[in-house]
Amino acid sequence: MSTQRGVGVGLVVTGALLFILNSGVSRVALRSGISSLELASLRITGTFVALLLVAALFRRSALRLPRGREVVLVVALGLFGVAALQFLYFVAIDRLTIGLALLLEFQAPFLVALWAKFVQRNQVTARLWWGLGMAILGLAAATEVWKGASFDTLGIFAALLAAAAFAAYFLLGESAQQTMSSVGTMFWSFLVAAIAVNVAQPFWLVDAPFTEQVSLLGNLSHLHVPLWCVVTSVIVLGTLLPFGVELAALRYIPPTTVTAIAMLEPVGAAALGWAWHQEALGVVAIIGCLTVVAGILLAESSRAEHPADPVALT
Repeated sequence: MSTQRGVGVGLVVTGALLFILNSGVSRVALRSGISSLELASLRITGTFVALLLVAALFRRSALRLPRGREVVLVVALGLFGVAALQFLYFVAIDRLTIGLALLLEFQAPFLVALWAKFVQRNQVTARLWWGLGMAILGLAAATEVWKGASFDTLGIFAALLAAAAFAAYFLLGESAQQTMSSVGTMFWSFLVAAIAVNVAQPFWLVDAPFTEQVSLLGNLSHLHVPLWCVVTSVIVLGTLLPFGVELAALRYIPPTTVTAIAMLEPVGAAALGWAWHQEALGVVAIIGCLTVVAGILLAESSRAEHPADPVALT
């Protein structure tokens, strides 16, 4: 593995681990009296403020106004890849098990691979379609679709839309970074997202008991921390750092590879949901999770035979 690829893989793995932890922490916030839209507003606004401080102190060039196509890219990235993604993600994990919500959201690699095939016109082998087929079968097993009682229509719909938004985050982020820095891309896209989400739910109107002690639920229910600590973790450890490192990874490896490696998250989140929030994780569900990951990796490996020309990111 080349040094450049190794750095990219390391960044994605770090981001996935942080996102896994955040899935459990976010569940605590949502069960403590904060709605999905309110948490999205707090998360996005708080992350923008943190990015503003980072840019002002360490990367003044990130404050440069976007120009030309950059404006379109950061607006689209902010509205779909950040604002819509956050809201839909919280709706999904509030109504579904953590593992199922993230498993559905991480159908994003399908969309990225299909975009590469039909829009970017990258040549792929039949292994792409075999991989997609494996992932669909694995998804059916992991979600146990034959059990109607476990099927929450709104939660499923939100998670699938989150998959589309997540794919948009990587594709738009890669394009924006052709002329913008990672910090600049995040700063302007989160500014757009913060404006959009605060129109729907102003963060200053969120009425939550931030100073009260809340239970960490599940197997950690005996532990209590202030709600503001939970929200701060969602902002810093669950948003600023993982979004930043995965966006930075796009400078070293293509989005199809990033999303494939990020498939560690739904499997890890399912394990976290079992260990922390006492969610069921049967043998069939485990096999389904592993089959989804295997299918995604098979689909992504098909592109290695016909790699696209690398894009210079400066």
